[in-house]
Amino acid sequence: MRFLATFSAILLAPTAVFAAWGYTDDGKNYIIDTNANLVVSVSKTNGDMNSIKYRGVEYSGQNGKYSHVESGLGASTVAIKQYTSPANIIKVTVKYGTLLHTLVFRYGNPNVYIFMNKADTSVTVSRYILRIPPNIFTNNPNEDTDWIPDGATAIESGDVDGKSGQTWSKHYSGKRYGRTIDYDYVGYTNKNVGMFMVRSNHEKASGGPFFRSLIRRGGSGGPDLYDIYHYNMGHTDVMRFGLQGPSVLTFTDNGAAPNANLFARKADWGWFDSLEIAGWVPQSKRGAVAGVGLSNMKSGYQYVVGLKNDAAQYWTITTGAWRISGVLPGTYTLTVYKSELEVHTESVTVTAGGTVTKNTIACVDPQDTTAIWRIGDWDGTPKGFLNFLDTPMKPTYMHPSDTRLAKWDASNFIVGASQASNFPGYIWKDINNDHLVYFKLTANQLKKGAKIRVGVTEGMAGGRPAIAVNSWTAPLQADKGQGDTRSLTVGTYRGNNYIYEYSVPTLAWIQQANEYQTLKISVISGKTATGYLSPGISVDAIDMIAV
Repeated sequence: MRFLATFSAILLAPTAVFAAWGYTDDGKNYIIDTNANLVVSVSKTNGDMNSIKYRGVEYSGQNGKYSHVESGLGASTVAIKQYTSPANIIKVTVKYGTLLHTLVFRYGNPNVYIFMNKADTSVTVSRYILRIPPNIFTNNPNEDTDWIPDGATAIESGDVDGKSGQTWSKHYSGKRYGRTIDYDYVGYTNKNVGMFMVRSNHEKASGGPFFRSLIRRGGSGGPDLYDIYHYNMGHTDVMRFGLQGPSVLTFTDNGAAPNANLFARKADWGWFDSLEIAGWVPQSKRGAVAGVGLSNMKSGYQYVVGLKNDAAQYWTITTGAWRISGVLPGTYTLTVYKSELEVHTESVTVTAGGTVTKNTIACVDPQDTTAIWRIGDWDGTPKGFLNFLDTPMKPTYMHPSDTRLAKWDASNFIVGASQASNFPGYIWKDINNDHLVYFKLTANQLKKGAKIRVGVTEGMAGGRPAIAVNSWTAPLQADKGQGDTRSLTVGTYRGNNYIYEYSVPTLAWIQQANEYQTLKISVISGKTATGYLSPGISVDAIDMIAV
């Protein structure tokens, strides 16, 4: 009996994991052991990571789908190579049409370094997806707004779900993560493990520092982790080609945070220089842009310096002197942002090994113009308006119909009596159009015309503002160009910042100083849709200035 009990205990014991650096070929897969409790199986057919085991637990697979580029590649040419310098390294290369996809493993690291080299549009590559089996990680329905709870049903386009007035979506990353500039990694944890996707520097991605996108998705079928390269929701940026990465899949014990040396803003990737990764450019062939500082900075705002062209993008947060290193040679638009509003632009040309030095840059801020009246602050966001008072802002992690939000059809605005928080941050043609603002002018002001400025951060479905003052109607303005997909309903107000200016003649005024003038702000568009998908705008600020 003692023998049988002992034998049964052996059978029921967890399978031991014997560390052995290197790889084996089972005919269908390359199986890589990192000697760091991480064993990964890569399909020789299509490059999927069809098994990712950390400390013997499987972390890849949902109903026959695994971890891969986009939704998985077709038949590919998959090759493997082992290096002993500059360290013990294994590289798997996947060629699918014009796409080159690379996975790198390093001895003693519980990491997978993921690269994507996209040459053209013949292969769709918007993201890398890690598909995690169910029942490993759990969620908090009020915090994990990108995890769809059981019983929630679709309320928009099959990817926004609701239950009892509350909404969730894979797009709603705003509560935990926010904009690209705000996070270094996304992931899940439990008491035993942390599983993370450390984002790449997004040099060849799209959207800039303030882009908001899906980066996780959860549900009873298992959660996902993403690194997004080019995702078109609310997109106004170009699709960039070339080598993306590395993104890093990494594991930790006991749910600890990932090693900060993996973060794109801190990492030293010089050890990739000799690994023959197509498109890899070493630091010696890159340049930099540096500045001594900014003038006319306003307290309470974050300032960001960004570089971009059609080939690459970079950025850094600054409170004084600043530097952007590791820049590919080329001519870039340098932009300074106050929060998310452009307050300076110029052209710079970067050369390999060189540093472009900039003297103090003066920020040109529309807030500096004296206003007769102003609603909101010029900062490139709807922050401070109705439903945008909290940090993080609620519409970045819930649908506009969510019952936790105030009604968008707010009462009319009275200058001098109402607060910015009474003015809707979003205006839709079909929801809360024709919003009224009441204001008074002095006798001297009634003798002159004025200029009304309406700042928008996004115009969905061709939405743009039109105004009327009393019985006078301003000429309609053309669409200045925004994204052509959903935005306001998928957690983002980020499009192109535009200031629509309207010259109001003296004849528009009611010529009595004690009478209220009435400004009507409407959303117009040549496109049609209904409800929260109807043409809409996100408001930055509105003011009237003397001319």
